Amino acid sequence: MPEQFPLRPAVFLDRDGTIAEEVGYLNHASRFRMFPFAADAIRRLNAAGLPVIVVTNQSGVGRGYFPESLVHTVNNLMTQELEKASAKLDSIYYCPHISAEKCACRKPNTGMLERAAREHSLDLRRSFVVGDRHGDVELARNAHARSVLVRTGYGEGELAWHAAKWPVQPDFVAADLAEAADWILRHQE
Repeated sequence: MPEQFPLRPAVFLDRDGTIAEEVGYLNHASRFRMFPFAADAIRRLNAAGLPVIVVTNQSGVGRGYFPESLVHTVNNLMTQELEKASAKLDSIYYCPHISAEKCACRKPNTGMLERAAREHSLDLRRSFVVGDRHGDVELARNAHARSVLVRTGYGEGELAWHAAKWPVQPDFVAADLAEAADWILRHQE
């Protein structure tokens, strides 16, 4: 019988608006700009032994706005920039579908998190989801994880115009990924 390893918590990060500037549909690699605090925040999560995994909807592929190869190009660019700053991502998952396709992977559905949990031996109930949209908060709820909404990207507007009618509120609202990492490091089990 194979040796069983205990399941670990992880930190799931949205890409656009959380790690990097939100520019709408990122249709060219030259438009990718990582926030200056992102690498340090991820490095601190790495140092705490938490797997850091990106989960991102990229419906621009399904809409025909850009080829799927651009998602890979941007993700490679992000990974390289983080590695130069001694920060690392354990994995990146993306959904190229539009919402009308009703796939299991498009956030707030849990397909990407479930796949990551299987591939990385993760405990979703002890994990965190960080993003700039209410869909990220819903994703956390659907996976029984904890949620952090950042005010970067769409976050500030989401809070101002929609938060009062959200059926579920985030566990924490952070100014940015750096503050989100601080909160996660204080609340990890």
